[in-house]
Amino acid sequence: MKTITILGSTGSIGRNALDVIRRRRDKYCVFALVAGLNVDELVSQILEFRPQMAVVATDEALNRLVKRLKESGLPRPQWPQLGAGPSARLEAAVATGVSFVLAAIVGVAGLEATHAAVGAGKTIGLANKELLVASGALLTEAAARSGSALIPVDSEHNGAHQCLRAGPRDQVLRLILTASGGPFWKTPLEELASVTPEQALNHPTWKMGRRISLDSATMMNKGFEVIEACWLFDFAPEQVDVVIHPQSKVHAMVEYVDGSVLAQLSTTDMRLPIQYALTYPERDEAPVPRLRWDEVRQLEFYPPDFRKFPLLRLAYEAQQTGGTAPCTLNAADEVAVEAFLNGKIGFLDIARVVEETLSQMGSRTASSVGDILEVDRISREAARNIIESGRLSVSLAGAHRTAAGERAC
Repeated sequence: MKTITILGSTGSIGRNALDVIRRRRDKYCVFALVAGLNVDELVSQILEFRPQMAVVATDEALNRLVKRLKESGLPRPQWPQLGAGPSARLEAAVATGVSFVLAAIVGVAGLEATHAAVGAGKTIGLANKELLVASGALLTEAAARSGSALIPVDSEHNGAHQCLRAGPRDQVLRLILTASGGPFWKTPLEELASVTPEQALNHPTWKMGRRISLDSATMMNKGFEVIEACWLFDFAPEQVDVVIHPQSKVHAMVEYVDGSVLAQLSTTDMRLPIQYALTYPERDEAPVPRLRWDEVRQLEFYPPDFRKFPLLRLAYEAQQTGGTAPCTLNAADEVAVEAFLNGKIGFLDIARVVEETLSQMGSRTASSVGDILEVDRISREAARNIIESGRLSVSLAGAHRTAAGERAC
């Protein structure tokens, strides 16, 4: 029996994970459910899965959770241990008996708990790419010391993980990550200035949260995945390519030194990579639709246009720079995305805010989670100041000079 803590149980990944667990209760047991502010969803999960521990983000949410549990009629002796805030999240992640931690809290809010779980030697299902973007060195070094396994849950890195099992790492030439292209990969550059939040959130393939949908529209999400791949699989940035694949059937490809290319294909259902992480190194029947090969008639691949998607270029550059530059990249992007969704800046201004923030912040060496969180804080402050100043004069000439399809690093 595998005992599981879910960091982010009420989000999309958390709900999909619980669906996998629901179908195989003979194999999986939920120890802790860690949520944010969605108390109603968490109460429903508590009543169904009966965890030993339940955590919310704030004391106010904890008070609402207590009230809702009382209203649910669940006898008090059957309540889980309740907690709120970072210390409770950490306790849920490192608890004795927990063997698997699903890290699915958006942003860096779950960094401390995930880092502690890695240090405790837990197996980590890594669904939050921002953690490796912001603190890749700290997490991978901690995993090397403790023996913790980091199993990627997002579809591209999960596909890469499967392809890399086919041969020795020193025989791998490069990794190719696929991108759907989001809603704008065919949109002319001159039309992107007038893009609305509603248009940007309308992803053609995946149903996701607001930030990740917006990051897909700008291709920053794919830039984050390049950085994540470098840390997970020990690649240099120049060994990771990105291609546009509108059908979203091929999730990743690995090219070996002899010219062989292995690809991982599957339907677009997050329950498959979640279950893969839970069962690794074994496999089990998954509750997902199978590919219909009589329907897979066309698989297209195109190079990305760095002129239209300069954030992808900035991600490559941040990883090459190293240090805390990727942390600043993530923090500035989150602030800029929120500003765009709130109507404060235009779609193309997102990249300008990120580039100016990177220019102002530079890079330094982080030796602790506290260092990372401090850089995250001041990077966000810098990005907000840039937005409030109204002076988005950063030249993206470097991106416009990059020919379509050329790697900008």
